Amino acid sequence: MTNSSTYTPPKIWTADKESGGHFANINRPVSGPTRDKVLEIGVHPLQLYSMGTPNGVKVTVMLEELLAAGHTGAEYDAWLIRIQEGDQFGSGFVGINPNSKIPALVDHSGAVPVRIFESGAILVYLAEKFGAFLPTDAAKRAECLSWLFWQMGSGPFLGGGFGHFYTYAPTKIEYAIDRYAMEVKRQLDVLDKRLADNEYIAGDDYTIADMAIWPWYGALAKGLLYEAGEFLQVQEYTNVQRWTNQIAERAAVKRGRMVNRTMGEPSSQLHERHDASDFAIKTQDKLATPT
Repeated sequence: MTNSSTYTPPKIWTADKESGGHFANINRPVSGPTRDKVLEIGVHPLQLYSMGTPNGVKVTVMLEELLAAGHTGAEYDAWLIRIQEGDQFGSGFVGINPNSKIPALVDHSGAVPVRIFESGAILVYLAEKFGAFLPTDAAKRAECLSWLFWQMGSGPFLGGGFGHFYTYAPTKIEYAIDRYAMEVKRQLDVLDKRLADNEYIAGDDYTIADMAIWPWYGALAKGLLYEAGEFLQVQEYTNVQRWTNQIAERAAVKRGRMVNRTMGEPSSQLHERHDASDFAIKTQDKLATPT
């Protein structure tokens, strides 16, 4: 690894050495599949291929919220895509998402299957399909979508920027950590000021904006993301704290956070979800117990 203080970029960049750090083995400078792998299809019209990262949690929370609200057509199968093992580079997954990132969804309810990739696009698609969690009033809808896209645009600074250099990079670079820590704290301040006058992100109602922002910034505010709570002094953002605690108590959010989860307590991990009963009988602690 070249010392950052003496590194001079070459005229032409080439991937001729290991990048190092966590997740380095899944990064490459080209797209497309690396192997043939057909995706499984379950019994429900909605087929989700994902992992319980913050972006994956957005969609499983949305699906569980739809079911809790009585939208039976939102029943779904959730298949685990293990990104550390390169499942996202299988031909079946790339056929759904050419960008090879989770989550990806296929809706088989119509004559022709519909693929949707990018977590924000999936949230909008489901909200419009079921007429839920996205305001119909023009001004309120615009506010909700503005905050949704705020998260989509801000998230890379939190994850790929701060999270990478603070937690995953093989070398601690002061400049990079300071640069992204400053931006993340600015983002938390944006949210804190917004939530000072609003119960939820988009206003009085719980929407897909909350579902998109909570898995990232809610976890960060509780010190659960990158173990950076003390470093960022997250307790100072009292309105974000109030909001994240309120969202976390929702039963559908608790379920959604378990789906495709591969870390934490075994009782919190439901690697695949094909029926509502799976939460009671197929978490990792249950599967690990001899019968």
